[in-house]
Amino acid sequence: MKPAFTLIALAFLLQLTAQTTIEKWDLRKCVDYAMKNNISVKQADIQARIGALQLKQAQLYQYPTASFSTNIGPQFGRSIDPTTNVYTNTELLSQNYGLQGSVQLFNWGRLKNNTASQDFSAKAALKDIEKAANDVALNVATYYLQILASKEQVNIVAIQIQQTQSQLDVTQKKVIAGALPELNALELEAKLATDSSNYIAAASSFQQNVLQLKALLTLDAAAPFEVEIPAADKIPLESLADLQPETVYALAINNQPNIIGNQLRIKSAEKSVLSLKSALYPTIGASYSIGSTYNNKAVNFLNGNKIQYFDQLSQNFRQSVGLGVSVPIFSNGTNRINYEQSKLTLQNYKVTEDQIEQKLKQDIYTAYTNVINALQKFNAGKKQVENNQKALDFATKRYEVGLLSTIDLITIQNNLATAQIQQISNQYDYVFKMKLLEFYKGQGLKL
Repeated sequence: MKPAFTLIALAFLLQLTAQTTIEKWDLRKCVDYAMKNNISVKQADIQARIGALQLKQAQLYQYPTASFSTNIGPQFGRSIDPTTNVYTNTELLSQNYGLQGSVQLFNWGRLKNNTASQDFSAKAALKDIEKAANDVALNVATYYLQILASKEQVNIVAIQIQQTQSQLDVTQKKVIAGALPELNALELEAKLATDSSNYIAAASSFQQNVLQLKALLTLDAAAPFEVEIPAADKIPLESLADLQPETVYALAINNQPNIIGNQLRIKSAEKSVLSLKSALYPTIGASYSIGSTYNNKAVNFLNGNKIQYFDQLSQNFRQSVGLGVSVPIFSNGTNRINYEQSKLTLQNYKVTEDQIEQKLKQDIYTAYTNVINALQKFNAGKKQVENNQKALDFATKRYEVGLLSTIDLITIQNNLATAQIQQISNQYDYVFKMKLLEFYKGQGLKL
């Protein structure tokens, strides 16, 4: 009878392979879904909408204002007749209409520059959405590749279980026949238990990686979910010669959203400086108003007849137009301080631009160095797996003819398994670091 660990491991294997009818998620689908549903992306989208509203408000400030008012009510005692502007003691009912507004004629470009500033800010907010989406995409790719690596590790340990079980079956027959001591079978049973335990650990790691990706996608932890598993050696990679750090940096400086976003904020701050500077100077504006009044006791002085409603509104119709100059003399330093702060804000964005560009260049050179190291590690690991496989093939033949102890065989098997699992990690580490360089270059993420 197989050990309990083996049965548990097989149960895990069935669980991992049973979901054949579930629609599988590839990296593109995961990234697209995350960009639409991730909280950080949604927050950036809200900020972009706020920026769009602020731009619309700045644009509307350039148009004349208009407001309409009317009121109706009785008057008692001594009051001013609204139609004659003389005092009266007569109780009356009056109604007034008014339309008034204003427009700035000359303000040293304040409204124009403020609109331009808000326009650049709104565009920068859109770049923030791209940056948030890119950050999410990189996180998704990280967990996705971890899932692929852990699934490969599960497969390796599963094959190792099958090999150990096969060796155990053959050894037990030889033990029964008296060709081998019982200790050989016990050692293989212990190895099978260890392999089963390793399988459970690998399967658990795989499930944990799946749960982490589902959390990033804001999917229910209990919802059915399975990723597309492409062959690691089939994942397309650009030529390393096309990913030289200077080449990648020259492209990244023009496509990375955080770089473009900060450049837009610099332009916004420059326009804001001009807008706030204009607040220090006089402005010229115009105002207008039209209105009319109705009085239910108004009469025609010539014939004593009551004047009708619309006739009164026509007779009392009035208009006015004014031209004014507003000179800022003292505002508790508000205008001056706002202007000085805007210059410091502009200076800060320029310093930030240098910092972002330096960090981007450092990140790209670091990523390139990591790719070289990962490639060397991957090539060395490939050779190590090949050597361990040859050693196991030779050891298996010696074991079958009784020239190698079970412990030595198990050791060699473990060495191969360790090398294979490490090589899987090496391979996906190399793939991810290459994808990171491709991402900086502006190629996006694709498997």
